[in-house]
Parts: sequence; C-alpha cells; structure tokens
Amino acid sequence: MKNWTAANIPQRSNGLAIITGSTEGIGYEDALALSSAGWQVIMMGRNTQKGAESMARIQQINPKASVSFEKIDLADLSSIKSFASRMISNGQAIDLLINNAGVMTPPKRLETADGFELQFGTNHIGHFALTAQLLPLLRQSPEARVVTLSSVANREGTINFEDLQSKSSYAPAKAYSQSKLANLMFALELQRQSEKHGWGITSVAAHPGVSRTNLLITGAGRWSAAGMARTFLPFLFQPSAQGALPTLYAATSPEAKGGVYYGPDKLMETRGFPAVAKIPAQAEDVQDSRRLWKISQELSKVEF
Repeated sequence: MKNWTAANIPQRSNGLAIITGSTEGIGYEDALALSSAGWQVIMMGRNTQKGAESMARIQQINPKASVSFEKIDLADLSSIKSFASRMISNGQAIDLLINNAGVMTPPKRLETADGFELQFGTNHIGHFALTAQLLPLLRQSPEARVVTLSSVANREGTINFEDLQSKSSYAPAKAYSQSKLANLMFALELQRQSEKHGWGITSVAAHPGVSRTNLLITGAGRWSAAGMARTFLPFLFQPSAQGALPTLYAATSPEAKGGVYYGPDKLMETRGFPAVAKIPAQAEDVQDSRRLWKISQELSKVEF
C-alpha cells in the first residue's frame, strides 16, 4: 500500500461506478481517475450545468472516457427514489457505489425536504436510502463495493440518539461531526449485514484528510474562519487529487478489505497516501451501530 497513487488503479474494460457529489472536489477526482482506468462512470449532483461542465472537462482530458450525469438531490428522499427507479428500470449491475456527496457546517440549522437536519439528512440518511434502493443492482455484480466517505471530524462526533436532528440545540460543527460518524458506522454495519445475509457486497469506509475542495466555502461560507483559511491559507490543505486517493484505494485496490477504514497516512491523517485509519470508539460499538441502522431505516422509509 505504501505511497499508493491513482496510477496503481487496475485497468478495466467494463464496470459501472456511481459517484455522488462528483461535479467537483473529491468526487470529480474519483470520476476522472476511474474513467481513465476504463470504468463507466455515472456522475451525480444537483446542478445539471455543473454536471455537463465536469463531464466535458473529463472528456477533454480523456476523449475515450465513458461518463454520464444524473441529477439527484440527496436532501430529498423522492429525488433519491426517482433516481433509483431509473437505475432499476435500466437493469444494469452496479459494481461500485461511492457515497461521497456532503454538506458541511451551514451556520444556521436547515432542513431537508423531509424535515431532517440538513447535514444528518444529506450526508447520512440520503446515502443510506440510496444504498438500500440500489442494493438489487449491487447484488447483481460478482464483486460489488460500496465506499462511504467519512471525515477526520468524526473524532469529535457523537451519535445523539435523543436529538439526532439537532432540534434542541444546533452547533454546525457538532452536527457535521455526528453526520460523518454516522457515515462511518453505516459503512461498518453494512459490511456486517452483507456478511450476515450473504449479499456479496464489500463495504469500505474512507476519508480524504484535509483537502482543497469548496466544501468549506459552500457550507460554512467564504468569510467564516474555516472558509477564510481555505481561501487564504491554501498550503494547509492537500490537493483534492491527493485527498481522493484513500477513496480510490478503497474502491479499486485488490488489497482493500471490507469493514476497514482508510485515510491519509501523515500528520494525524490530514494528508499523505492511503493507509488504515483510526476508528473512533462509538463507531466500534456494534449495539449503537445496529440501533442507528434501525432508526435510519425508519427515517428513510427503506429496508435492506
């Protein structure tokens, strides 16, 4: 694994990869690297213009790239259901699902279309519902993988079962950390559920360290402390192509293992090359993970 890069991605002549939030940042780098390695890639996002521009950028770099775009809003369960229905109707097996999209630290408490706190609803519930509804197509693949992105912020997170939607008090960073801890717990529990029920799906978790994307600016705002650091102190952040490596390793390496968490290997996992990452204590609590799984099924109105 030492100093693994995108050049180590095995070449393919087929294989369908779906990546949420892939019009920019880590997701875009995932789409570029996978399509360059021969994957058929479906890029996903809320903005069709951004989707078209991102596809054009990839095809300019690699004219042979097989990329398409699908509109989806992970903050709206009906949008997720609509996308999943289109995929089911198409009937093509899904070999790789990367749950990458995210919302980060909006200053005021906002809600999804279904009334969930925006970060928990988008980052966790949206991806939970999407994965559940794509399960039949993932099971059609002989070697399907689901990679779910967490964050170093999960270290500060706690799953507050008494106030999952941050209704009694909202602190942007605290709600974000909870959502990213939920992402990690989902990834680990999905592996256990797959093994228990014989789904044949490998579930892996990853995080990008501290990377140069627009997530901070679009979430907390350009003039927040975090947004200004991203704008005026870019040397603190590794390039998004480097930040994408743990995800790409988890998604493609023959050595990546189900139920394992990968992140950068240097400076407290903030930068570097892919390595096994540290799992916070609550994410290792199987009882809490199963409780979160059960609640998530009820909230998203889906079943695996």
